[in-house]
Amino acid sequence: MTQSRNASLQSLGSIDRQTRREQILSRLREAISSGQLAAGTHLAEIELSDALGVSRGTLREALRHLQQEGLLISDARGRLSVRKVSGAEVREIFAVRAALESLALAEICALPDRSEIVNDMLTMLDRLKDTEDNFAAQIDADLAFHETLCTASGNGTLLQAWLNVSGLARAAITAAGPETALNNMAHTRHAPFVEFIKSGDVEAGKQFLEEHMRIAADRILERMEQSADSE
Repeated sequence: MTQSRNASLQSLGSIDRQTRREQILSRLREAISSGQLAAGTHLAEIELSDALGVSRGTLREALRHLQQEGLLISDARGRLSVRKVSGAEVREIFAVRAALESLALAEICALPDRSEIVNDMLTMLDRLKDTEDNFAAQIDADLAFHETLCTASGNGTLLQAWLNVSGLARAAITAAGPETALNNMAHTRHAPFVEFIKSGDVEAGKQFLEEHMRIAADRILERMEQSADSE
């Protein structure tokens, strides 16, 4: 019986380093998005590894990933803290995203067969709907939706440029908080994108996209001003 039980346990397999890193990433993203780790908070590696019960090496990998995403920033001494995005950066981030995604939409609509892309976007739309009660998960779903749009364009340079600003976009959305951001990330706000791809109406799609990004930036900036006034 003991041998049988041990064999069953062994068949489960051990949790690998990659899985632990993903768990840490999920925990830290949620802590940042909830405000538990507010903008400007310094992250002490030793204390954090003890609190999470993980090795410093695995934690360091996760922190590097969050830094690449734009959620963390390093000072001159190498100390990491939760990034605070400026108002000017917010405007720039969403203006650049609007330009890149408008180009992606135009290139997609020029394709003779868009059925597979429509199916991919519908899958991303379902993911947005399924995550509406979890802020951190919906940020992931929102960015995945827009990344799928850029990927579908087939323009690798465009996609790389989008990825370069996506980390700052994540930081800005996260800092704004769920009350500000959730409405703009709702699946109902993204459904029109799929319809524009279906119809091939580039101009209407561009107008909607630019308005979508402008509203997102306005709401984030309004929240930032409210936070500054209350300090």
